[in-house]
Amino acid sequence: MNRRSKYVVPALTISAALGLSACGGASGSGGGGGEGFSAPDNVRMIVPFAAGGGSDLAGRAIAQGLEEVTGSTVTVENITGGDGAIGYSELLGSAGDPGVLLASETALMTLPIAQDVEFTYQDFTPIMKVGEDYNVMMVNADSPFQTCMDVVDAARNGTVSTAISGATGPEFVAWTQIEEQFDVKFEPVVYESGGEIAGALLGGHIDVAMTNPGEAMGQFESGDLRPLCALAPERYEYEALADVPTGIEEGIDVTFAQWRGFIAPGGISEEAKQHWIEAGQEYAETEGFDEYIESNLLQAQVVYGDEFTSYLEEYHNELEDVIGDQ
Repeated sequence: MNRRSKYVVPALTISAALGLSACGGASGSGGGGGEGFSAPDNVRMIVPFAAGGGSDLAGRAIAQGLEEVTGSTVTVENITGGDGAIGYSELLGSAGDPGVLLASETALMTLPIAQDVEFTYQDFTPIMKVGEDYNVMMVNADSPFQTCMDVVDAARNGTVSTAISGATGPEFVAWTQIEEQFDVKFEPVVYESGGEIAGALLGGHIDVAMTNPGEAMGQFESGDLRPLCALAPERYEYEALADVPTGIEEGIDVTFAQWRGFIAPGGISEEAKQHWIEAGQEYAETEGFDEYIESNLLQAQVVYGDEFTSYLEEYHNELEDVIGDQ
């Protein structure tokens, strides 16, 4: 598979009405790597959100892939709370330890902008961006809403309850952009993960939600949930979503991609950083990588190290324009 052409979409599209210290378990030189660095035998992969959501799926897939290519034991730990801040704080406290990684995503950028946390993306070592996830607006199968504009129109005339995974998660960003474009307000309800959001929608506790398509594909296929539109620049090529219109087709000028990847603590040696970059490069050539991307309907956009850092700088600037004054 050509990972740079089969799934390629624009690397970053955000447009709307703007446009506790951990023991690392490392062997060899331990915490800082440096001369004589040897790869850690036991690695912690922190997932800063609850089990069952997109971050958890990404963390487990990446952990399994890194185990395969490095021979290290990579153990996933869900460290939840604070909309992801507790897990990131755990990584912050592991500075210099090459035996700790974190399955990262957009919360790394949104938390420092919208909340009073002790870290920014600059405090960590970006290793690999695996791919991108576009939001899909969805409803319960029995919902009267048939299009995304039906949802907007309902918000103009009354209260529409929505779900977000964390107070500054990707859904928050997308709903904020829609609110700004149409001068409407939604009533957000905060959940810990995409899995909880799907359950709330199935139970009739909320009117509408957004999700990464891989998190709700089972419910789409069963007919329990219905996708209304994808907030993507063009329709998905995946057969399961090929008939779902984009928001742009319906007049919603919003596209938003949540990235997924993994990062290491700040302060690790250049040798440790390179070790994980090379491991990520090997992982990207495995069948496990292909299976993760395809089964979760991601867009594969792989970048590493300094190129990943440049991507995060651009992403940060775009997000500040959207939510910096919220």
